[in-house]
Amino acid sequence: MYKISNFTDNDDIKILNTLGPFTVVEYQRDLSVAPSDAQKAYFCNAMNVRKRQVICELSKANITLQAGAMQWTVGDVNATTGLKGVGDLLGKAIRGKVSGESAIKPEYKGSGTLVLEPTYKHILLLDLADWNHSIVLDDGLFLACDAQLKHKAVMRSNFSSAVAGNEGLFNLGIVGDGVLCLETPCPREELIEITLQEDVLKIDGNMAIAWSGSLDFTVERSGKSLAGSAASGEGLVNVYRGTGKVLLAPVENDVI
Repeated sequence: MYKISNFTDNDDIKILNTLGPFTVVEYQRDLSVAPSDAQKAYFCNAMNVRKRQVICELSKANITLQAGAMQWTVGDVNATTGLKGVGDLLGKAIRGKVSGESAIKPEYKGSGTLVLEPTYKHILLLDLADWNHSIVLDDGLFLACDAQLKHKAVMRSNFSSAVAGNEGLFNLGIVGDGVLCLETPCPREELIEITLQEDVLKIDGNMAIAWSGSLDFTVERSGKSLAGSAASGEGLVNVYRGTGKVLLAPVENDVI
């Protein structure tokens, strides 16, 4: 039996969102500030640069977590590797190598509370039911998810993407029923959601943070020829083709 006080009931804590087992909170002010850092803290607060944290209630679902993301737990909480044998270890190691994600993501079970490390990034909660139970993520965005969701490496539809800009050949795909928690470079209010119905979206830059697993993702020349691409000044673009959704940041992910 446990009780948590002076946390979510503190007037400095604002609950931003709750979905499934996850609750996202935001610290409205940084109260632990030295005089030398007061000016920086003041302008951070004015520009919405604030610490955010995710609380996971394991009584609602087991949680798969990005390695190193746990800050503290209370109550009946047990951590496992989430591995189901040597074959599973090999598969996760290969997927981690090609997608750039950690190979082993710990799984937390029980009925207690799990609190993640605070971050200045924005937290986005997604129900995969809204994505036809399949989503693909840009590199480095995964934070946590319902443990019943499956992870897989998703390869681009064309090999030209392997040498295009800073894009890799594989991305992390999440499949199944449950809630997914992402660390994003900008708030949900700024993310543009584009729904395609047998259509094509072309983006000049690394601005898509997530897209439906039903979409074909390729990297192509912006024009029909090398000369045309050079004349347009765009060169190579990321292309999403088919039926599904894309979440688009207003600027490139690696410059935020």
